[in-house]
Amino acid sequence: MNKMISNCPICGNLKCVEVNTRTDNIPYFGEIMESTLLCRECGYKHSDTICLEQKEPVHYSLLIGKKELNTRVIKSQSATLSIPELGLKVEPGPKSQGYVSNVEGVLDRFEKAVATALAWADDPVAQDNAKDILEALHQVRYEERQTELVVEDPFGHSAILHPEARKRDLTTDELEKLKTGFTIINSEEE
Repeated sequence: MNKMISNCPICGNLKCVEVNTRTDNIPYFGEIMESTLLCRECGYKHSDTICLEQKEPVHYSLLIGKKELNTRVIKSQSATLSIPELGLKVEPGPKSQGYVSNVEGVLDRFEKAVATALAWADDPVAQDNAKDILEALHQVRYEERQTELVVEDPFGHSAILHPEARKRDLTTDELEKLKTGFTIINSEEE
């Protein structure tokens, strides 16, 4: 573990933030760096995990239903998760985090997001759409409905671990359309 002292980005006090970093090797993610920041003055805390390795861009898909609920899903901070049939998509942003879950956990996350959207929706059409999506997710989880779950990762750290999951490389066109959650600064002169 490496330790250093830095200035606080929140309260501005000098040399009051302890920064700890360490690297580790995690299955599916490869080498990672974990960092934590803690300000002794204002209590500001921040932690982050960054994948240090880059693998080939990957696209996984699996037809999911109640029999696949325990299937392991590895989602990196750069991955996009979607259920195209239902119009559901979660794209990475600057605060995106990776996680290891299962299909049921992924469905839970989608349900919570749709339920939040329903609670905020004023438009009756949007409310009906959200209710239809929640009903479809319920049918996938508890009834005989199946739908496709897609994981796309431009850095190749994600996976769906099921014998029937289809894995392929992302096409150049697909790769160009994906968000990564990272800011890229182009230093080429024009």
